[in-house]
Amino acid sequence: MLALYLRDLKLSVRAGGSALIGVLFFLCVVTVIPFAVGPDLALLARIAAGVVWIGALLATLIGLERLFQGERDDGSLDLLRMQETPLVLTVFIKCLAHWTASVLPLVILSPVMGLLMNMSANAMAATALTLLVGSPAISFIGAAGAAITVSLPRGGLLVPVLILPLAIPVLIFGVSASYAAVTEPQPFLPPFLILAALTLFFAVVGPAAAALALRQAED
Repeated sequence: MLALYLRDLKLSVRAGGSALIGVLFFLCVVTVIPFAVGPDLALLARIAAGVVWIGALLATLIGLERLFQGERDDGSLDLLRMQETPLVLTVFIKCLAHWTASVLPLVILSPVMGLLMNMSANAMAATALTLLVGSPAISFIGAAGAAITVSLPRGGLLVPVLILPLAIPVLIFGVSASYAAVTEPQPFLPPFLILAALTLFFAVVGPAAAALALRQAED
């Protein structure tokens, strides 16, 4: 499992540069918003958490369609299905590798992006924390979408369509928790705990659904 994790990390960085493309896309989305909104710093501060979360969500979608495509193209997907290790665990490790290579850099960059959006220190910390806790759910959801479309021609175009509806609750509670950290009447803990629960839920359901889809693709 460690070898598979390290292999996927190397592929995310090398082959096609999907991790780097995701980071650049995130930077482009967040940096363009201030130019579109204008010099209203108060408005930027109000929408900053939502902008950072939306940018991270869209950047995470880049490269998800390739989660299993490389293994299918070179035939190693059949080896992964036939090995003694449960396929669910293999999918889980691949999701962790994708999150580490493609999403964790976005979490690290989010405070820097917050400076461009006139975010306070509390807001930047809350947004980074909610991304750290909630963003793995997007990778787990994406694994199911990537597995469903792995055998389809041009199936990568369908992955965002399948993932976005399921990722909306993660986005809602991630942004709600970020806003609650800087708005006194709203408690931070309830939406944050729901966000953590969503991540744990999709950590179980996502790999299981992806493994089932990969088994069906084999037939």
